Amino acid sequence: MNGTHHTEAEGGQMKRIETMLKVVTLAAMLVGMMVCAAGAADPKPVLNSSDCVKCHSKAPEAIAANGGAHKTEVSCQDCHAGHPPTVRKIIPLCSQCHTGKPHYNLTGCLRCHTNPHTPKIITFANNITDECVTCHTQQIAKFKQVKSKHSALACSFCHSKHGKIPLCTQCHKPHSSEMAVTDCKRCHQAHLPTVVTYAADTANNMCGACHKKAFELHSKTDTKHKGVKCVTCHKDKHKTIPVCQGCHGVPHPARMMARFSKCSECHNIAHDLNRWEAAPAAQPGAAGKQPAKAVKKK
Repeated sequence: MNGTHHTEAEGGQMKRIETMLKVVTLAAMLVGMMVCAAGAADPKPVLNSSDCVKCHSKAPEAIAANGGAHKTEVSCQDCHAGHPPTVRKIIPLCSQCHTGKPHYNLTGCLRCHTNPHTPKIITFANNITDECVTCHTQQIAKFKQVKSKHSALACSFCHSKHGKIPLCTQCHKPHSSEMAVTDCKRCHQAHLPTVVTYAADTANNMCGACHKKAFELHSKTDTKHKGVKCVTCHKDKHKTIPVCQGCHGVPHPARMMARFSKCSECHNIAHDLNRWEAAPAAQPGAAGKQPAKAVKKK
């Protein structure tokens, strides 16, 4: 009996050991499953700009050279959210960041900003106007103020590149060979070309380039008018016609002024004052007659 009892005790102990082993094995399996589950919950690897340059060389080079705020204030991931095949549509809309101004409401940004990696390098075709006027409001206001041949043109006809200020001689010939390219802006504004104004120091030959006859007469006169600049009388605005009284007041008695209401009746034109013919010689048989009056030169 003792032998039998001993054998049964050993058998029970073995069963307990087997049960413990099963429990330990199951616990180990559960721990392993938990570890795997925890590993599966870890976030996916995140791309950064240093990863992008490993494959994409042109875009980073363009941004480094002329990226502007796209270089200093945003990263690749701020615009391109993801990468194929996980994300397919990786080209963003400009309005994703650019909002709040009339210019940003325009469509077709790439018509002018041909490369979003160099946003300030702007080029366009010869038919661009609407895009320009959303920023350059003063210029379009001038075009509307006074219609001209310039206001019928697209902005990009003259400004073929953003920020380019063309020379007037790109389309127009100077009024004379003496005029330099920079002289055009002394009288003309590009957006108000027919409203001609000028400074008080404008030289007479600038006016004479167009008003040739008046300039020649004025240059030859021996009166005090010869020392007066064209712009002294024709002040501030082109085609201003002054009255003589503006400088001379009322120089003659009232009876004379009433009889000769126009200064030019005696003084000729302002550019060629007091040009009188010599009195004709007395004719034979005209004794006793009054000598003929001097005749005004026409």
